[in-house]
Amino acid sequence: MQKRDFSLHGAVDLAARAAAAKKQQERAAQAGGGGREARYSFEATDATFSAEVVERSLRTPVMVAFVVENEPSCDALVADLEKLVAEGGGSWYLATIDIEVNQQLQGYLQQMRVQRLPFVGVVVQGQMMPFLNSVPPEAELRAATAELFAALKEQGLLGEAPEGAEPLQEEEAVDPAHAAAEDALARGDFEAAAEAFREVLAANPRDEAAKRRLTLTELTLRVKDYDQAQVEADPLKEADVRLLQGDVEGAFELLLSVVRSSAGEEKNAARVHLLGLFEALPGDDPRVAKARRALQAALF
Repeated sequence: MQKRDFSLHGAVDLAARAAAAKKQQERAAQAGGGGREARYSFEATDATFSAEVVERSLRTPVMVAFVVENEPSCDALVADLEKLVAEGGGSWYLATIDIEVNQQLQGYLQQMRVQRLPFVGVVVQGQMMPFLNSVPPEAELRAATAELFAALKEQGLLGEAPEGAEPLQEEEAVDPAHAAAEDALARGDFEAAAEAFREVLAANPRDEAAKRRLTLTELTLRVKDYDQAQVEADPLKEADVRLLQGDVEGAFELLLSVVRSSAGEEKNAARVHLLGLFEALPGDDPRVAKARRALQAALF
């Protein structure tokens, strides 16, 4: 299927947006009488994203599909994902976001440098990671999803919700500073998000999730000022872009290659930069452990 080009900064037809909003209200009014998949999939909005997606992801992964109403490729992908989430039995959830209606959430697309829809990310412990920016056949999607959640399970991040779990009934107290930061991220205000995460860390320096989110937010602010020529000329900047696009191992290996092949200030700059990127992932992430070993070998 042909994907639809999508500009994050383009104007949205107001009539189309109003129509989409009306349809969203109609679907919301019909919710609750659906089948088994309705227990685990839902529509998120600008107003509900923090509570329904970010907070829930602290316990159970949430896959998020950013779509456009009545776009055939988007509809096909969501239909396939709804089948898979129903089969998951509550071990993960699916949130669908109509980006023409919920424009504040374009901040996440900017953070992932997304230019086309549909786009699918997965939110784990409050952190969104890219998953898909294409519409694969159902068999390929099933295999990719199984691989993703197998990796999350291996890292102890996959939920074990009971078969009858209802996503909208879950409630858990969340640090309001985290909520403020996520709200700022959703509307694309990365400066405010960074400041909110700093406030969280000032109150609790051991908040590892806030440390990772602050690192990613500051990285996003940095990358926003890059142009293509800079990225092509500077491996440190290219590594930043790769990490934000989800190519974690590629980002690490690029910096390791600089460490191995350079000396003096250039070598040290790549080493320091790599250590900074490690902060964007959990300390027990196997990719971080592997890169740390490689860094030690390259230095000594």
